[in-house]
Amino acid sequence: MSKKFRIAGINFDHFHMGDLLRMVHEHPDAELAAICDEQPERMREAQRNFSIPDDRIFTDVDACMEKARPDVVILCPAAARHGEYVARVAKYGVHVLVEKPFAATLAEADAMVAAMPRGKLLAINWPLRWAECAVTAKRIIDEGIIGEPRGFHHYGGNRGPLYHGADKMEKEPTAEEKAASWFYQKSAGGGSLLDYLGYGTTIGTWFMGGRVPLEVTAVTDEPPGLEVDEHSIVVVRYESGLSKCETRWGTFTDPWTHQPQPKCGFVVWGTAGTVSCYDYEPIVRVQTCAKPEGFEIPCDTLRAPERNPVEYFLDRIATGRALEGPLSPEISRIGQQIVDGAVQSAREKRTVKLPA
Repeated sequence: MSKKFRIAGINFDHFHMGDLLRMVHEHPDAELAAICDEQPERMREAQRNFSIPDDRIFTDVDACMEKARPDVVILCPAAARHGEYVARVAKYGVHVLVEKPFAATLAEADAMVAAMPRGKLLAINWPLRWAECAVTAKRIIDEGIIGEPRGFHHYGGNRGPLYHGADKMEKEPTAEEKAASWFYQKSAGGGSLLDYLGYGTTIGTWFMGGRVPLEVTAVTDEPPGLEVDEHSIVVVRYESGLSKCETRWGTFTDPWTHQPQPKCGFVVWGTAGTVSCYDYEPIVRVQTCAKPEGFEIPCDTLRAPERNPVEYFLDRIATGRALEGPLSPEISRIGQQIVDGAVQSAREKRTVKLPA
């Protein structure tokens, strides 16, 4: 790339902002032009980690955009504020990378797409897209090794959203922190279903080649003292059969330290075999008609510019190539349709047709 991209990180609701800013800091063609959050204390760690001068620190979005003049904005607000923040920055004619989920509702997701100016990209980052096991499983599916994909299982979660921060630093949340966190507020888009279901539905849609399901059935737990769920089970019906996604806050261990039981990850089955990819493992396991006993395949090594979302996004902007897979609004919208159906199903305690 010949261009040096000026990038602003706006809203630190989601701790993944720290991870994304590190990717910007380490990219040779990116400059961290500004960071912005209404609560200055939430930016202090990033300012220290990346040696950001005071004149690049903002608490007002418009002031940040007008003074820093970024080319790209990274957004990490609470799920229910994604639409609001995309609209606030898109009017400045920038490309936008939003940390997962797409949105709290399908209507909000559609409004985000509509808010983007012509010629500017909107991408949704799903961190599992950069897991070597998931990328390898997708290659195996695309090569036809398991035949035509017919369904998948996903189990996703961790000990809880407040048990770790940027760079997966472990911490023990207090009751006060939990009560104050947007993750536990229904109006902000909290709950394990909205936090994790999009992983299963969006990456699963990618594995299924963009196939759209017919209907959704969901059940969530109702933890005493909380207004959001910590556990959900969702059944998605396709013409080819049933798929299942399960979300869990409260796994015995975090999958990036020790895989819990059940393991976090995917199993995909097709007309000629199966493939499993479990989070952070160095291999995927495959069964085929020729080898029904199964065999292991080492995970592919990710190479530039496909190693992380910042690298990928800047490459797509520079080359003019279209976004693909989970980062594209098209695939993420199908995932959001399923999430919306699951929310409705859990609320009404019945199976619902896929929202349009």
